[in-house]
Amino acid sequence: MRLVLAVSGASGVGLAKKFVEYLPEGVEVFIVVSENAKKVFEKEAKTSSIFSDDEIEAIVSSGSFRVDATAVIPCSMNTLAKIACGIADNLTTRVASVAIKEGHRLLLAPREMPFSYIALENMKKLSSLGVVIAPPVMGYYSDSDTLEDMEKFIIGKWYDALGIEHEIFKRWS
Repeated sequence: MRLVLAVSGASGVGLAKKFVEYLPEGVEVFIVVSENAKKVFEKEAKTSSIFSDDEIEAIVSSGSFRVDATAVIPCSMNTLAKIACGIADNLTTRVASVAIKEGHRLLLAPREMPFSYIALENMKKLSSLGVVIAPPVMGYYSDSDTLEDMEKFIIGKWYDALGIEHEIFKRWS
């Protein structure tokens, strides 16, 4: 499986980093990061490639470069609004636009709360296009005892939405 992960904004970079760390073998991941997050990923993430958000010409920006899914974790409200309006002015918004255009799975993890009416309207619009809107929300039924367990639950739910097989949390039985 090929996956593009775009990291929008600095808040939540830790979850994006763990998203990559927990990926099962066989998932080829291409990462797009803001300048604030790039240093962390270059030193700590296992990836195929890391691109700067201003590399609009990068291979992952083309619909002819085959990927199975794209995720934006975290997704700032600015990025969400641009994606909802079809603005593709950086690599993050471009790969999201390509995912929508090509009919690939696209997951957005909005990071701010409470959500404004405008943000909710943008999420509604994107959801109607098949985009998965998945903020990092705990599942209290997950029997998580630690912050790491809670994070694994959230990341596992993102994997489920993207079609990535995993065993990082205990499923409901």
